[in-house]
Parts: sequence; structure tokens; C-alpha cells
Amino acid sequence: MALDSIAATSLIGHRPMINSRVPSTVFKGKKFIVDSPSLVKLRVDRLANCSVRALAMGLTKEVHSFRNEKIPRIWNYRDDTDLDQKPGTWPPENKADNPAIHNPLLRQERMGCGWLGAIFEWEGVLVEDNPDLENQSWEVLAQEEGKSPPPAFMLKRIEGMKNEQAISEVLCWSRDPSQVKRMASRREDIYQALQGGIYRLRTGSQEFVNVLMNYNIPMALVSTRPRKTLESAIESIGIEEYFTAIVASDDVHRGKPDPEMFLYAGQLLKFIPERCIVFGNSNQTVEAAHDAKMKCVAVASKHPVYELGAADLVVRHLDELTVVDLKKLAAVESAEFQMEPEMELEEEYDDRSPGSVAVDDDFW
Repeated sequence: MALDSIAATSLIGHRPMINSRVPSTVFKGKKFIVDSPSLVKLRVDRLANCSVRALAMGLTKEVHSFRNEKIPRIWNYRDDTDLDQKPGTWPPENKADNPAIHNPLLRQERMGCGWLGAIFEWEGVLVEDNPDLENQSWEVLAQEEGKSPPPAFMLKRIEGMKNEQAISEVLCWSRDPSQVKRMASRREDIYQALQGGIYRLRTGSQEFVNVLMNYNIPMALVSTRPRKTLESAIESIGIEEYFTAIVASDDVHRGKPDPEMFLYAGQLLKFIPERCIVFGNSNQTVEAAHDAKMKCVAVASKHPVYELGAADLVVRHLDELTVVDLKKLAAVESAEFQMEPEMELEEEYDDRSPGSVAVDDDFW
């Protein structure tokens, strides 16, 4: 019993308790083995505390090592969305505010409402248009190819489209690229033969273009005709020096109502879409211009005025417009230049006092 009490005292670290059961011990060689449930529980608690303490010390060291790291101030990360564009490839660089312009007055003028670009359609806006020749050329092509003549609603739908786009997507005459290209070229030849190569400027077009030239407003010409045909038509009239850029069917993949032509023309003029004004004569033009975030002035040459109500302005002739009207259209600022105003919340006031109680007369 004395040996057992000494072993229990030395292992547990406490004095032996009176009237308590002493744990059984076994003497093996020079070691005492004590079988006690309290000792096993104490050993498990100490191991758990040691593991938690070691984990806390490791986290503390990790935090201090992270704080001591030096963060580089120059980041050489490459933007994955930045494409390596070669000069002359599509689309060209479009910068409304060129950082190379160090003159603050010139920068302010470029970003002001007086700095805008004009994008004109060719037929029906600058020169007279004959829709009957358009429909007749499609009917002749259908007869040559052995197709049924397109109905009126389909001819109205393909208005303003490229020939390839109309043949493959709307008329569905062929899906073969070589056949589509051949029929599109043949349709253009038929139209030019019917038209005779005679172009006549609309009333007020020459005067309006001269006004824009005097105010140094850059202009672009957009058409779904081939470039060769368009350039020869401009030279025959003598207005080739008016336009800074020309966008033909050879430069884009799709025609109206896709905004690709107008976006490309705005990039050639080096203006953002909000600073460009499109002049057209159909609802397809209005839709494409608005999809490109551009303003649109509709000329009622082929459609009546009430059918072009979706445009920002509707005129019968271009000479009805002034530079002030164009400045008002381009003066609408976008979110790029100014912050949107914050909505003010109106406070609701309750006329009833907190202590008042509503009483129903019918209750009594």
C-alpha cells in the first residue's frame, strides 16, 4: 500500500487523498504503470491543448510573414482582351479624346458639343432614289435564276441589306458562297443597267454639305453599293472632296439593320458613337443608328413623315437643318463624361401623432 500511494502521488502530482480509492499499479522493471481513467482523460486534454496551441502559433507566424512581404508597385500583367492589331486591320483604333493632344483648349473643343461627325447614306439622302428599280432588279434576277419572284413584304424586308445577306438569309436562294457572290454581283449589274449611271442630287443636299464643310465637321459616306460603283458615282457628281471616309459593301460583313456600317464609319472619323449623327431615309437606318448609340436624322424621301417618328429629327430636305440643330443632338452627354445624378429619397410624413388612437363609430 505504501508503494502504491507513492506511485500515485508522483504520477498525478497531488497529495494522496484520504478515504479515496487508490488506483491499481503494476511494477514492471523500473517503471510503474498506473491504470486510472482520470489519468487517461488528462492525457487526452493535454494533447488537444498542445495541438490547438501549435496551430495558433503557426497561423500567427503566417500572418507576420505576410505583413513583412513587399508588394510590387509595378504590375506587368498582360490583359488577355488586348488584341495585337496591325495597322490597317479592322476595326481601326477609336479614340474620342486623344491623349497626345496636350492643348487643353483643343481637348475641350473635341469633347464639346460643337465637335461632331456626320454620317450620310447615299441614295435617298444625298441623291435621288428610285425604289422601283430596286424591286425590278430583284425580279429580273429571280427570272434568270429560275426562282419565284419575291413578294412585296420580302422586298421591303431586304431593303438596305447587302445583296449577299438578302440572297442567303431572306430569299434563301442559295447557301453556297460562290453562288451567293455570283448572284449578288449579277443583281448589281442589273441595277446599274436599269439605272443608267445617272445620279442627281436632292434639293438642299449640296447646300447642307457646304455648310458642314465651312464648320469643319468631318463627314463619312455609307452605302451598300460596291466601292467601285460608289466612287465612280461620287466623282461623276463632283463631291468626292467632301467626305473624309467612305464605307462600302466591301468593307463590312452585314448591312442594315445591323449597325456595323455606322460603327465602322464612326471609327474612321475617330469619334465615339455618341458624337456621331446618321442621316438616313428608312426605319432600318434609324434602328441601326440607335443600336450603335448614335443620333439619327430621317429624311422623308421614300417614306412619309409619320412613319419615321422613331428618328431624333425628321425633315423633308437637308437644308431645313442648321448646325445648331446638330449641336443640340450631340450635346447629350453620356455616362462616360459625367456621373449620373443620384435619386433623392422623399421622406414620408405621418400626420397622425404617436399617441392618437383611431376609434370606429360603428363600434359603439
